[in-house]
Amino acid sequence: MSHQSTTISFFLIYFGGGGAERVLINLANGLVKSGCKVDFVVGKAWGPHLKKIPPEISVVDLNASRSLASIWKLAQYLKNKQPQALIAGMHFANEIAILAKRLVKTDTVVIATEHNTLTHSLKHNKNRKKRIIPFTIRLLYPWVDGIVAVSQGATASLAEISGLHPKAITTIYNPVIAPDLFAKANADLDHPWFQPEEPPVIIGVGKLEPQKDFPTLIRAFAMVRQRIACRLVILGWGPDLEKLKEFTAEIGVQEDVNLMGYVDNPYPYMAHAKVFTLSSAWEGLPTVLIEALALGKPVISTDCPSGPREILQGGKYGKLTPVGDAAALATAIGEVLEQQPQGDVSKWLHQFSSEAATMKYLNLINTLKAAA
Repeated sequence: MSHQSTTISFFLIYFGGGGAERVLINLANGLVKSGCKVDFVVGKAWGPHLKKIPPEISVVDLNASRSLASIWKLAQYLKNKQPQALIAGMHFANEIAILAKRLVKTDTVVIATEHNTLTHSLKHNKNRKKRIIPFTIRLLYPWVDGIVAVSQGATASLAEISGLHPKAITTIYNPVIAPDLFAKANADLDHPWFQPEEPPVIIGVGKLEPQKDFPTLIRAFAMVRQRIACRLVILGWGPDLEKLKEFTAEIGVQEDVNLMGYVDNPYPYMAHAKVFTLSSAWEGLPTVLIEALALGKPVISTDCPSGPREILQGGKYGKLTPVGDAAALATAIGEVLEQQPQGDVSKWLHQFSSEAATMKYLNLINTLKAAA
């Protein structure tokens, strides 16, 4: 199906280094392959993933001095460009997109996307600015044309906060598995820990912040290391880097733990690791868990809200352990290190592919356009 006349735009405040930005690039690539013209509109053109946007996708820098300054500039973009749809990603981009459309006359359908389980993320967030999110959701989301949440759990959470009926929210799994995932995973890796005859490596990937609960993973690793020779690699950037380094020294495992920070291509590390672990306290739909499965890795995840239980089909495709339970996580890691690899899960994972998500977004846009 061709969409040569369709222009679809994305809006982000900036281009951070998280999983949400990666899956939006995957979705944009899928839309381009289907024949759409795609713009990435950013409040300020900066962030580690910005360079990953392919040249066939236009980047529009609003060059806004602060987030709220993006509203008028985005409104002018909508007035001039008149895209068929604008997909906003994360807070406060959703609210800005909704307000921008209210300022100008445009037939553009605006779709807000939620990539986290808000009832849990807001409970743990001490940022005063983010405490107004429930209020802005209840105030502004009734004006938006469409709402997408990335998992059933995220949909239920958003419905609870917004007061909207769950049927007003469309659940579309993120386009995690893209063709270039496997090519990137095959890149050369010269890290000494991943060479033959070295102890097996346990890997975790994510932003170094409380949501990911890496202290629990490090505690679990310390328990496993007492009986099985192994190492732990954690990839990701974030505010807790120094705290985590201090913690590894405090419990005496610093020689076998490598906190590598942001890595431009994490996939060779994931492909060469023995087991992938997700220790999060809460999630939306954890991208890295799906990627690890696609790369054929045995996976272990906390049974956190939300996403892992859906991804692993209740534990069929990977082990689930209680949130914050280092002992249970250690037991699961030890079992995986000593057992045979899992079977093929490619058919199950198709629902997380770029092709599946692209088709669902195009269908949603067509439905919203028809109802306008």
